[in-house]
Amino acid sequence: MGTEGMGVWELPEEWEMLPLGEVCEINPRRPRLSRDDDTLTSFVPMAAVDEVQGVIADLQTRPYHRVKRGYTYFEEGDVLFAKITPSMQNGKSVITRGLIDGFGFGSTEFHVLRPSSRVIPEWVHLFVRQKSFRDEAMQHFRGAVGQQRVPAEFLESYSLPLPPLDEQRRIVARVEELFARIEEARRLRAAADQDAERLMPAALEEVFEEAESKGWPVKTVGDVIEGKPQYGTSQKASEEPVGAPILRMGNIVDGQVSFDDLKYIDLSPDEEAKYILHEGDVLFNRTNSAELVGKSAVYPGGRRAVFASYLIRIVADQRKAMPHFIVAYINSPLGRQYIQSQLTRAIGQVNVNAKKLQAMPIPVPPLLEQRRIVEYLDGVQAQVAELKQLQAGSAAELERLEQAILARAFRGEL
Repeated sequence: MGTEGMGVWELPEEWEMLPLGEVCEINPRRPRLSRDDDTLTSFVPMAAVDEVQGVIADLQTRPYHRVKRGYTYFEEGDVLFAKITPSMQNGKSVITRGLIDGFGFGSTEFHVLRPSSRVIPEWVHLFVRQKSFRDEAMQHFRGAVGQQRVPAEFLESYSLPLPPLDEQRRIVARVEELFARIEEARRLRAAADQDAERLMPAALEEVFEEAESKGWPVKTVGDVIEGKPQYGTSQKASEEPVGAPILRMGNIVDGQVSFDDLKYIDLSPDEEAKYILHEGDVLFNRTNSAELVGKSAVYPGGRRAVFASYLIRIVADQRKAMPHFIVAYINSPLGRQYIQSQLTRAIGQVNVNAKKLQAMPIPVPPLLEQRRIVEYLDGVQAQVAELKQLQAGSAAELERLEQAILARAFRGEL
């Protein structure tokens, strides 16, 4: 055990292949501590570990009496390795640094690896950060689905390539240098993500700030729709794929309908006919957080679906306004400004009812101009989608590069 999936290669001269349990103490026993109950003590919950950078992003403190029982004990320089799914697969591992009085406590779902004098903590930490290591750990899970854990015996017997200490330090320094470049690339990618996210709001603002100067008549949403707004069904949905898929507030994403994370609802034929969605229907999210209430999208058609009570359906009078034009305005900074002015606050959420939606002022240029605007915004949306796809690919490429660096490090090729 311990070499599966690692490949076969010849170790460099003076390197050894040893079980982790020979060079680290796995889950060492806690010593007897004499400490005042109110003394602040370092604490690391699982959520405090950044799985991308492998650091403690939020080192907390708690009074000693709150952590001295029921938590995992560790010391300065120990390596914490998440043993439970999905934290383990996500890569939650870290070297403990900056602990008050040199020790701390944390989640019971950490294994503790205490390096001996033969290995530096950074070498152990980089080793367990390898995806190949985590993939094999997953093959040795124990426990029920959803609560599976890596057993300590897996760590104890897993083979670790071990160069002399000076070589460990040299390779770790080289890996950290390369990882710093990857982190800079991630920072630039995150900045590009933010730029992509700003494209559509900027385009919407540009389009609608022209309304007053161009003399477009201002009407209300109620003036440009057929009939009255309609609330969705309040009948409880189910995970079971029985009946019709039901769209909820989480299915409106970035001005579009998402068919991810669907639930289902089994309605009578009359009820389904009442709530069935048609191509071109406008869906308005009437209840959510203040940042998300009012997000809207046009139903694209092409599949059977109904809608839930947290959504309002309006049907555009296409002799007056295109549905995509209405949605563009609702989602624009001016539309958002109106929605924010009309919020009714409830416990944990805010609301905008159908009456307030109908009263929203909306500039209404000629249909030919509306079509030009919608085509322009569709082009911007396509550009944003392409950028996001490219950036997602670059993120995956950076992850592959990081793992390739680690693989070369532990083969003695750096």
